[in-house]
Amino acid sequence: MPVEASLPVTQPASAVGHLRHVDEYLAYGQKAGASDIHLGVNAPPIWRLQGTLRPIWPDALPLTAEETARLAEGFLPAVQKAQLAERGDADFAYSTDFGRFRTSAVRQRLGNDLVFRIINTHVRTMDDLGLPEHLKLLTRYQNGLILVTGSVGSGKSTTLAALVEQVNIERREHIITLEDPIEYIFQPKGCHITQREVHTHTLSFSAALRGALREDPDVIMIGEMRDLETISLAITASETGHLVLGTLHTGNASRTLDRLLDVFLVDQQEQIRVMVSESLRGIISQQLVPRADGTGRALALETLTNTPAVAHVIREAKTYMLPGIIQTGKKQGMQLMDDALTDLYDRGVITAEEACARAEQKQLMHARVGREEIDRGLRG
Repeated sequence: MPVEASLPVTQPASAVGHLRHVDEYLAYGQKAGASDIHLGVNAPPIWRLQGTLRPIWPDALPLTAEETARLAEGFLPAVQKAQLAERGDADFAYSTDFGRFRTSAVRQRLGNDLVFRIINTHVRTMDDLGLPEHLKLLTRYQNGLILVTGSVGSGKSTTLAALVEQVNIERREHIITLEDPIEYIFQPKGCHITQREVHTHTLSFSAALRGALREDPDVIMIGEMRDLETISLAITASETGHLVLGTLHTGNASRTLDRLLDVFLVDQQEQIRVMVSESLRGIISQQLVPRADGTGRALALETLTNTPAVAHVIREAKTYMLPGIIQTGKKQGMQLMDDALTDLYDRGVITAEEACARAEQKQLMHARVGREEIDRGLRG
């Protein structure tokens, strides 16, 4: 039986051994505010806390292959057990009485490894996340394409869910979400909401998206735009009266557009550039940066909204000009990632080291924070 969230989880001493069930690790990690739990062979139980991987208990013994096999056997549903045995991996959403977890079980050289992403089951609003007020305007379009981008673990799913929730609050329409797996569970407020999970309710993102277009949707959320067919269908849907929200694993606006366009054949790209230049509403690129005081992570955002200048450089395949347009588009709510990092550093939220490590223009950032440190020293 799952561990109840209200029950205390006892921290085991390494001499005593490990916890009996994955639910106990998950409950412990959830209470501590961890984002991920790793249970792997020849390693102690590990969590990602404030963006850093570390042992849950510094003196814990490494897990053996027999222990990870026992843990896997104790919680994997029959379908995922068969997948793990047949193809060597299984990805799915695991639910307990106290939470939901994006789960990956893999067979590797030494045995079975288990990785869990702890999902905050409470859908946070844009205000909760501190997203800029002007981004709410993106959710009020009746059609078009909104992209949320960033590396793995940068909070894309949380931001995407907040955008969908904004639509749910403000509008009276049909929202369809396509995910692998379903993470946040939306409670209908003003909207009718249909949530579909790839490999559970449909074969693929592209198959689900083709089906969604026949289900009278107003808003379609795509958990990940991975392949040519999915991207092509998403662009088409955004042009035919639907508001489409999706994610890509890219670091800034210009790379996002390059990735979006480069999946198409060369002889198709001119037409696709025109379509994207007309349908794009905005791009939100983000990072989660450890705070200087060690209390968590701060959100750094690069934001682009479509303007005539942006549309022109997309049509002309001159996306390298986008940073300059973003730099001069602050009145339209645009912001470069480096400016976001500089602002966080100037306010003392993040360290100079983090600002420099995550900057696009590292030399410029080094020069900027170096001058700031000198000025602070003189003032001191």
